[in-house]
Amino acid sequence: MSGATVSVVIAAYNAMPYLTQCIASVAEQSIGRDRLEVIVVDDGSTDGTAAELERLKDTYPGLLRVFRQQNSGGPSAPRNAGLDHATGTFVFFLDADDRLGPEALERMVRMAEENGTDVVLGKMVGVGGRGAPTSMFRRNQPRTDVFSSRVYWTLNPMKLFRRELLERHGLRFPTDLAIGEDQLFVGAAYLHASGISVVADYDCLYWVLREDEGNITRRLKGSHLRLRFLPRMVDLILEHVPPGPGRDHLAHRHLTVEVQQLLADQLVFEPRATQRKMLGQLAEIIEPLWHEGMNERLSAMARLRLHLVRHRMLDEVLELVEFEKRLARTEVATPVLVDGGRALARYPFLRDPERAIPDLCYDVTAQLGVRHHVARAELKGGVLHLAGHGYLHRVETRDVTTELVLRERTGATEYRLPVTHTATPGLGAEGDEGRYVYDLAGFEATVDITSAADGEPLTDGLWDISLAVGAQGITKEVRIGSKRGDDVSGAADTRIVATGGGLRAVTLYTTRPYGNFTLDLGETKHKVPPLLHVDEDIRWADGARTELRIGGRCDAAEHPEGALVVALDDGAGTTVTFPARRTSPDGAFDVTVPVDTLPAGVWTGELRLGPWAVPLPALPAGLAPAKWRRRALPWYARPLPGRSDRFALKVAKTDLVKALAKRFR
Repeated sequence: MSGATVSVVIAAYNAMPYLTQCIASVAEQSIGRDRLEVIVVDDGSTDGTAAELERLKDTYPGLLRVFRQQNSGGPSAPRNAGLDHATGTFVFFLDADDRLGPEALERMVRMAEENGTDVVLGKMVGVGGRGAPTSMFRRNQPRTDVFSSRVYWTLNPMKLFRRELLERHGLRFPTDLAIGEDQLFVGAAYLHASGISVVADYDCLYWVLREDEGNITRRLKGSHLRLRFLPRMVDLILEHVPPGPGRDHLAHRHLTVEVQQLLADQLVFEPRATQRKMLGQLAEIIEPLWHEGMNERLSAMARLRLHLVRHRMLDEVLELVEFEKRLARTEVATPVLVDGGRALARYPFLRDPERAIPDLCYDVTAQLGVRHHVARAELKGGVLHLAGHGYLHRVETRDVTTELVLRERTGATEYRLPVTHTATPGLGAEGDEGRYVYDLAGFEATVDITSAADGEPLTDGLWDISLAVGAQGITKEVRIGSKRGDDVSGAADTRIVATGGGLRAVTLYTTRPYGNFTLDLGETKHKVPPLLHVDEDIRWADGARTELRIGGRCDAAEHPEGALVVALDDGAGTTVTFPARRTSPDGAFDVTVPVDTLPAGVWTGELRLGPWAVPLPALPAGLAPAKWRRRALPWYARPLPGRSDRFALKVAKTDLVKALAKRFR
């Protein structure tokens, strides 16, 4: 269809029965058929694909354009043919085995148009046991690039491309490669794109594993096939990306994914002579990408694997591949050797004098997991009580040096506080098949806000709470709270505490979305006034028409006795206060104001908690006046007329002349 928004290009070879569902998923796209053209190139199928395409043309008239050619042996030629016939603003390459989510193209086109990007990745979902890439689909990315994201970790062509980009750079799939042709095409498109988008909040592509395992990447085996395209990917990077972090970012993928797959899935099945030859070729191919600085990006296993490849240690490579396969089948993490404050994984050949492999190839210190659990987190006054456990996974709890860390979020100020180490017999027995036990991982700690800053009070701010978990000379820090007991609340808990400098607000709360504990001192995030509530129904106390009853609720979990009061002010310099009396555990209170004790005047009021205050609500308009006698003269108290916006109580002596005149009027 001329003028289509999207040209969907499908290379089909013996694609039954998957082709039917594939085409249907395109025809039913929410973007509408009037914005689509579907170009199917039958690459010499022999299984009924041709007949099904004729039927589908009748089912979806005007939608499909079908082209036939002799079998080319791979997807490159039919994809290129489809691209040559495409007229759409965008091109989407879809394998005949796979299918689209109903809104996939609409969402991807919208993302490209709104952000002016040239390539759009849609979230992929594996079907039938086929693994789909996930690291680049953790969140929507309206506009990114190949260097600041994980998009390079998916180099299949099932993406939306702006056709003008492909034509401007003459991008086509190389036809001399049986596998890896998509990497060269997509890699070049990434590098030339003005921007890349990621749609991660919708399942766009269903990536199907055929029951006959007829997907082309599964049909074609042999190290030589992968070794043909990998040098060209290296050349692409060297040509277009200067040395530095950007090149290293792209190299990371090839030095890990491609090398591991080649060794484990192909090289091990070759004859011995071929293995030696291929290993030498692989070492030469990766040499331009590898340098010492890459080690910071690589896992210990990847460092070890590359060391063996670069030094052409074939027997060791084969043994490592078998070790990795066994490792994938076990639920027990690899043990470590702790030496000199470093943790070295006990992978093959560790400190083998004949191999002399550097310790760096085994160093997993940075990857050690920190496990923690909080069993108690409780504020009492200005003192925080914490208890729980923390340990380094795979490191026995000997020579424990764990301590608590308080770090002010906006600055560099931190304080380290000692903890009491407590026994945790049997801890760890439920994991790793009981291989590791951590029997001295417990901790108890107190944080007194008046002395935690090296004997001085903590300043106002947000103080994040961490545990520096240490054992055998290794220390790693972890924020605590995300793992806690069911009876340990994560809700904000505010206390008003008396200090030498007056009342301070202290709030223990958990952050979002991670749920870690933080102390808020000085109302940085948690203000006190919203915790003070006064009921609207202020009224005279039952049986005491000169006592004004004011009720409410204070959501601060704790405050000094007598600090919560109702304060009345006559505007002439006189203020009187009346203490609140707690009436229930949820913070409800009431205050009794004996109005017959107030001097004459118009009294306004507020609820006060130390330096914090909220105004009292207006008195009900229909509140009857209170009357009493003081020194034999009649007095009254009533709402001040015309003041419906705030509390205003008029207290006055009755004017007898006016009262008598009103009576006889």
